[in-house]
Amino acid sequence: MTSALGDGLRLLRAFATNPRQVGAVLPTSRTAVRAMLDLADVPSARLVVELGAGTGVATRELLARLGPDARLVAVEIDPQLARLLTERLRDPRLQVVVGSAEDLGDHLDGERADVVVSMLPFTSLEAGLRGRLLDQLPRALTPAGTALVIQYSPLVLGELRRRFAGVRIRVTPWNVPPAFLYACTGPGG
Repeated sequence: MTSALGDGLRLLRAFATNPRQVGAVLPTSRTAVRAMLDLADVPSARLVVELGAGTGVATRELLARLGPDARLVAVEIDPQLARLLTERLRDPRLQVVVGSAEDLGDHLDGERADVVVSMLPFTSLEAGLRGRLLDQLPRALTPAGTALVIQYSPLVLGELRRRFAGVRIRVTPWNVPPAFLYACTGPGG
């Protein structure tokens, strides 16, 4: 079984177990991930955080772009997917954390990231949890940091604009389904 097919089956299994937590039945395309990461200066980042690392589609691309002295903290709530990432991506710059993005401040132990990449399915989450997770994004960033968010619906745009001064949008229609990419900067009102 190819890695891509195996990852698709793993994600489908995780989705079947907890659809609101996983939010997608197919891994995000590498094209969409690359387009999203192009919206931030990942190569210059000292600390990058990935929320909802899943099967590692974005994790791999982040590691390819990171500098040799940078760190990537990948937060994944599903223990099986986190174990897969740890086994598959043996890189000293990568720290895989099994836990909720809701506890991001604890995971970072007071550090702030230059880039936060969110693969979380905000639109499928309960409103209270969605709000608490979105609140973590600006708190986790350095003042000049960027939060990158990928969604399959534009419904989260208003919530991002309430939390950030600047939100740039790009759509990748070739992803299945089409992906909405957001680059968020500066604290909001």
